[in-house]
Amino acid sequence: MSVASDLVAPGHVWTAWSFDPPVIAGLVVLSALYARGVARMWKRAGVGRGVSIGQASCFAGGVLATAIALMSPVDRLGETLFAVHMLQHLVLMLVAAPLFAASAPILPTLLALGRHVQSFARRIERSRPGIMIGRTLKNPAVVFVLATIALWAWHLPGPYRTALENPWVHALEHASFVGTSMLFWWIVLTPAGRKVIDEGAAIFFVFVSGMPAAALGALLTFATVRLYPIHRAGVTLWGTTLLHDQQMAGLIMWIPAGVVYLGTAAILFLRWISASDANEMETEKGRKLGWLGEP
Repeated sequence: MSVASDLVAPGHVWTAWSFDPPVIAGLVVLSALYARGVARMWKRAGVGRGVSIGQASCFAGGVLATAIALMSPVDRLGETLFAVHMLQHLVLMLVAAPLFAASAPILPTLLALGRHVQSFARRIERSRPGIMIGRTLKNPAVVFVLATIALWAWHLPGPYRTALENPWVHALEHASFVGTSMLFWWIVLTPAGRKVIDEGAAIFFVFVSGMPAAALGALLTFATVRLYPIHRAGVTLWGTTLLHDQQMAGLIMWIPAGVVYLGTAAILFLRWISASDANEMETEKGRKLGWLGEP
């Protein structure tokens, strides 16, 4: 795909929009299903019930972030410069994926698809293979391994070049990033009543999960070998070098991603401390009431 005719010159960035029919169709269908399911849910239970307005807004934000990553000039410029391609990956993994995960998309989508699909989904969920798959995908260790493999494998020079040259492989790359990232963010963002792991374990999970991205970023930043020669024509067009472009990509992966992971861990820590203080206050209140109520 990254031949001279596909490259974006500095003066043509804002005209380099990508209106790929499969991407447009996918976003439209997903949005329609989610909206239909939410509308049905709110009609029966009331606005904000089942899926909150905030969750619906998260879904809209996820669609917008995906559109920015795959349809805006970011997409075609990512075929020109490795640094922008890395930025595209981060938008999918650290913006679109957490927004989709927070939007509770499964129930509204099933409601939109009708009773037969809901019944089939329940049978699959309750079957032995379905239970095993569900438990596996909720396992933080499994999610960590899957996400790490996806991140590192697609940034190896061979698979990276193949993805740029083959649109179907490129779509698989993006799907693997969004899918594994959604599993990660689903574990982290699940409400307290349905949490897969407690706050303390979640903090550790987020901290450890940020390490592969930091390691990849550091490797690309300090490497002296040009790993992605496929961008040679692009960097020449933009007046830079393959090594500088690679280093910029490493910094993009290293610093912004690190900020997101550390920020998430900090928020979880504050929530953990706040919940502990609240529980302690409730316990103390109960003790006082018990003491006052003694005969």
